[in-house]
Amino acid sequence: MGKCIRARWVVVALGCAGLLCAVLGAVMIVAVPSIIKQQVHKNVRIDPSSLSFNMWKDIPVPFYLSVYFFDIVNPSAILQGQKPQVRERGPYVYREFRHKTNITFNDNDTVSFLEIRNFRFQPDKSNGLESDYIVMPNILVLSAAMMLEHRPMSLKLFMTLAFSTLSQRAFMNRTVGEIMWGYDDPLVNLINNYLPGMLPLKGKFGLFAELNNSDSGLFTVFTGIKDFSRIHLVDKWNGVSKVNFWHSDQCNMINGTAGQMWAPFMTPESSLEFYSPEACRSMKLIYQDSGVFEGIPIYRFKAPDTLFANGSVYPPNEGFCPCLQSGVQNVSTCRFNAPLFLSHPHFYNADPVLADAVLGLHPNEKEHSLFLDIHPVTGIPMNCSVKLQLSLYVKSVKGIGQTGKIAPVVLPMMWFEESGAMEGKTLQTFYTQLVLLPKVMHYAQYVLLALGVVLLLVPVIYQIRSHERCYLFWNSNKKGSKDKETVQVYSESLMTPAAKGTVLQEARL
Repeated sequence: MGKCIRARWVVVALGCAGLLCAVLGAVMIVAVPSIIKQQVHKNVRIDPSSLSFNMWKDIPVPFYLSVYFFDIVNPSAILQGQKPQVRERGPYVYREFRHKTNITFNDNDTVSFLEIRNFRFQPDKSNGLESDYIVMPNILVLSAAMMLEHRPMSLKLFMTLAFSTLSQRAFMNRTVGEIMWGYDDPLVNLINNYLPGMLPLKGKFGLFAELNNSDSGLFTVFTGIKDFSRIHLVDKWNGVSKVNFWHSDQCNMINGTAGQMWAPFMTPESSLEFYSPEACRSMKLIYQDSGVFEGIPIYRFKAPDTLFANGSVYPPNEGFCPCLQSGVQNVSTCRFNAPLFLSHPHFYNADPVLADAVLGLHPNEKEHSLFLDIHPVTGIPMNCSVKLQLSLYVKSVKGIGQTGKIAPVVLPMMWFEESGAMEGKTLQTFYTQLVLLPKVMHYAQYVLLALGVVLLLVPVIYQIRSHERCYLFWNSNKKGSKDKETVQVYSESLMTPAAKGTVLQEARL
């Protein structure tokens, strides 16, 4: 009897546990997505209490700047009107360190900051040294020649004499370190002495001289604390909500983020838009496909074919013109009127005429396209490779003897790649908190629901078995009673005197 009571209590306990598990699993199925969404909202906004704040403030991802130069093989032949020939040199790799300063939270749900960048050469990752010499266009001479093209001949002859006096030629032979971080140029010193304010340069001239130990402008972005729908979007850059470099309002708009984080919960229909101070414009990347990076699901975004298309191919880009062939963007208006052009490396995804005009170029998607891998739930980049090329439009200018007979050509000078991938402890923490734990919670809700259903079946089965035992016991008792009645009737019939005639009938039988 005691065993039966204990069994009943066990069955009741299992049933209660099953009910609890089933209810908890069902509640989790309904509530977990909302909880995860709330946690993501809380931890990706720009708030000192959020998990991603320190990552936003001091980017822990190791960034590298890899620079490739187009060493000119035939400078003398170019001056005679022949096709330029180049050979790619590099990469010359620099470790890039970024950290934000002057962080100021404003009353309108925005935060302002400066991001300081420092570069350190990495000989072990480079294919060459900063002391290597490169032959490349003399940007100052050739740019000045283009600016003087429609000026009086007397002025052009005077500049030719000045160039000759200062030993300035159309092409120069400089070290990688000088080209990158600057060199003393007598022409710059002359202009600053006699025409102060004409050039923004006060010291050395170099392609990246303004980037090292400096910032890329004052950004003001939305924090997402009060209005999550605008999180990370740029409100102003250097105090303005749109630039004035271009010829249309659409091209001058500052759209998207500062290029570090994006709004969470992306879909394949999402796009990545950001403002690039180096390109003086906003850029938009489009979804390519989904994948996995170190166990973390990602969306890969790439540049659309229309990113550097000219106005005739893609009308919205008309504001960036005057344009040349499609695939190169004129950035002269934001680069001191120097005839500089921005494009993909080796003129990838551009009009084939551009690559055909220069020997030694081999554009291909694998090596020269750019991409960003984003964790779609948080909007945080996992892996990125941004590749851009800087070219100079050169040609012979009548009256400027240094330009010789140069045939008009967009001459590539260099291309660079900014790359970074999350790794180490940062990657592990990110994986644990934002991938593993949500995944465990996702599976736990279904495990609890299944376990609850199984445990709830125990009392049901117990009840069914109990009913079966009762039925069998009742059946056996009923059958025994009928047998006893039959025996009783038969015994009584034997004891009762036979009626007249009965013996004869039996004898006859």
